[in-house]
Order: sequence, then structure tokens, then C-alpha cells
Amino acid sequence: MPRNEYQHQLEALRANVVAMSDLVCDRFRQALRALEEGDEELAEMIVTGDHEINQLYLELERDCIDLLALQQPVAGDLRFIAASFKIITDLERIADLATNLGAYAQQGGRDRRERYPNIDVTQIGTETIEMVEEAMGAYEADDAARTHSIDAMDDDIDALCEQANEAVVRDLLERDLGDDDIFEDVSRTLLTIRDIERVGDHAVNIAARTLYMVENDDQLIY
Repeated sequence: MPRNEYQHQLEALRANVVAMSDLVCDRFRQALRALEEGDEELAEMIVTGDHEINQLYLELERDCIDLLALQQPVAGDLRFIAASFKIITDLERIADLATNLGAYAQQGGRDRRERYPNIDVTQIGTETIEMVEEAMGAYEADDAARTHSIDAMDDDIDALCEQANEAVVRDLLERDLGDDDIFEDVSRTLLTIRDIERVGDHAVNIAARTLYMVENDDQLIY
């Protein structure tokens, strides 16, 4: 295959991975909105639309495998394709977490904001998905410097999630346990916080793979 065609395939892979990220981040923001507004119709769209992202993942997985098998890349190109393969896996899992949030929104229950007025799940989730966008910006631009801030951002998200978990537990201890709805609300809120925190972990993974891709540096890979 001519070199220019090979380079075109590499560029197309990068563009398609970024497009997948845009779709996943948009889906996650919609899931946060469904939770915030109790929008069951939007939640249903998120849950039923997961197959779209799964199909996109499979297509990009096939592209990566074809490039590895047919082009036998070396050095930087090999790291780029391997990193892209790992990143689409993280993106697919973020989409699964968005689907989880959609399912929690469908389950209803009492208004979380009334029960936990000091826990702003939407804000924490927004900051977390911004981490993903920052990591993907580093991937798109081959910008190793941007990857180092992601790990610090994740520490902040972890702290916010820990504070939120503690607030839920404190509220549980102060409530009348005869309230039939409380345990469902507690469980759903804790699961929501857990899933948001996991998105931050995937953002760190994306940053780590990007740093390795650009500089052959594995210091962020756990």
C-alpha cells in the first residue's frame, strides 16, 4: 500500500476515535440531565441507544486490527494504534456508565436533590466528563504536556466523590429506617457516585495511553 494511503488510514483512525469520544461525552451529559430532571424519556433514549456506541466500538476495533495485521507498524505508529485501541475500550466503558445513569433515572424514586441538597451530582459528573474531554484533546493533538494535569484532576474528583458518599451515609444514619424508600434512594445515589468516579478513572487511562503514545512514557499507566 502506498505510504500516503497508509497515513490517510492513520489520520482517519484518529478522527474516528475523537468522533466516538464526542458522541460518548454527549451521551454522558444527557444522562446527567436525565438524572437531574427526572426525564424518563431521555433516559430511555440513552439506555436503548447504547448499541450505537457498541457498534462504533466494534468498527474501530476492526480498523485497529486491520492496521496491525496488514501494515505491521513499528515505533510511533505502533504505539498510536495500540493506544487508540485501548482508548476506544475506555470510551465504550464510559458509554456503559452513561447507560447506568440512564437506568437510575428510569427507576425514579424521590427527588435526590431534596434528600441530598448538599450533593451536586450533576456538577461532579460535569467536571468528570470535562476530564475525558481534556484527555481526548491531548490525544487528538499529540500533546503530552496536557496529560499530566489529568491525574491531579482525578484526585479532586475522588475527593468530591468521597465527600458525597460520606454525606449519604450520614443522612442514612439520621433517617427513620422505617421509610421504605430510603434504602433504594441510598443505593441508587451511591451507585451514581461510584459510576461518575469510574469515568474519572477512564479519563486517567486515556491520558496515560496518550502519554505513552506520544513520548513512549508509561509513568501514568497503572
